[in-house]
Amino acid sequence: MFINRKKVFLGLVSSTALLLALGTTSCVKQPQAATSTPDEAQASSGTGADSITVYTALEDDQLGGYLKSFKEEHPDIEVNVVRDSTGIVTAKLLAEKDNPRADVVWGLAASSLLVADEQGLLEPYAPANLKNVQEKLRDSSDPPKWVGIDAWMSAFCVNTIELEEKNLPMPNSWADLTNPVYKNQIVMSNPASSGTGYLSVSAILQMMGEEQGWEYLDSLHQNVAQYMHSGSKPCKVAGTGEYPIGVSFGYRAAIQKEDGEPIEAVFPEEGSGWDIEANALVKKDNIKPASKTFLDWAISKDISQQYAENFAITAVKTDVKPPAAFPSDPTAQLIDNDFQWAANNRDRILEEWKSRYDSKSEPEE
Repeated sequence: MFINRKKVFLGLVSSTALLLALGTTSCVKQPQAATSTPDEAQASSGTGADSITVYTALEDDQLGGYLKSFKEEHPDIEVNVVRDSTGIVTAKLLAEKDNPRADVVWGLAASSLLVADEQGLLEPYAPANLKNVQEKLRDSSDPPKWVGIDAWMSAFCVNTIELEEKNLPMPNSWADLTNPVYKNQIVMSNPASSGTGYLSVSAILQMMGEEQGWEYLDSLHQNVAQYMHSGSKPCKVAGTGEYPIGVSFGYRAAIQKEDGEPIEAVFPEEGSGWDIEANALVKKDNIKPASKTFLDWAISKDISQQYAENFAITAVKTDVKPPAAFPSDPTAQLIDNDFQWAANNRDRILEEWKSRYDSKSEPEE
C-alpha cells in the first residue's frame, strides 16, 4: 500500500562512493572522499559548462554501472560524483545553502529532499518523459521539485547458519527483535547517518505512536551490538557471519541470498518502513544545461531497467521481476508512511535517538 497522496502531498510546496573506475579517458571522475570538505570538493570539481557536480547517496557498488550508461550516451559531459551516506549528503546540502556546490542531487531520500526544499535549496524542473514516472513516487507540484527513481524498504538479513549454531529462533517481526535471546546479536543502520536507519526508526514511531515507539526502541537497544553508518553494512556483516541479524533493507538481503550467502530475507509482519530515492535540481545562480540533461537521463527507461536490478519498486515501471526472496507484491509490505511528518520531525527524532542510543554507534572512520 502506498502513502495516501492527500495525506502526504496535498499542500506541499514539495520540500530525500566509491565510483568504479571507468578508465583514464572517462568523463566520469572518481567521487570525492567522504572526508573531503565542501571547499575541497569545489576546488577539485570541474567548473565548465559541460561539467557538473552530482551529490548522491546511492550505494557504492551501484554507481559504476549506472554512470557507465550515462557516459555512453553523453560522452561530452563530465560528472563529478560526491558520494556519502544519506545523513551526510543532507547535512552537506544544508551547510552549503548560501553557496551551493552541487548542481544535481541523485538518489537521495525524498524525506531529506523535503527538508532541503523547506530551506529553499531546490529548483523546480520537469525532466523529459516525466509522464512515465508513477505519480506516487514524485512531487505533485508542477513542475516538481523532486522526482523519484525507486523505493526501498526495511528488512532483516538473518544468517541461518549463525542462527542454528547459536540456537536462536528466526525473527519474523519487529516485536520478535526485542526477545532477550538476541542480546548483542543484532546490528542496525544508524538513523543519524543512514537513510535506511531513519526510515526504520520513523516507521516504528509512526506504526506504534511515539510513546510506545520509543519504549520499543529502548527494548531493541538492549539487543543491538552496534549501529552502523551504512544502509547495507548490517546485511553485509550478517552475510559474513560477524553477527546473525542485520536490520538493513530488503533488496540487499534478497540479492545476498541469491548470491549464495546463508541469508534469509525477512520482511517484518507489521510492515516495512520505506523511502523514495529521488533526484532534484539544486537552486543556484548558474544552472547548467548539462544538469538538466543528467536529470532527463536519470529517469529514462534504460537506466530504470538498471535501477530495477537493485530495487523491487521503480518509479518508471520495468519488466524486471523482483528476486524470489522478495514479497510477490512489494507494495503490500509498505507501511502507510507520512513523509512530511518524517521530514518535519527529523531533527527532533535524531536528537532524541542520539541522546538515548549513540553509545553503541559505530566509530566514525
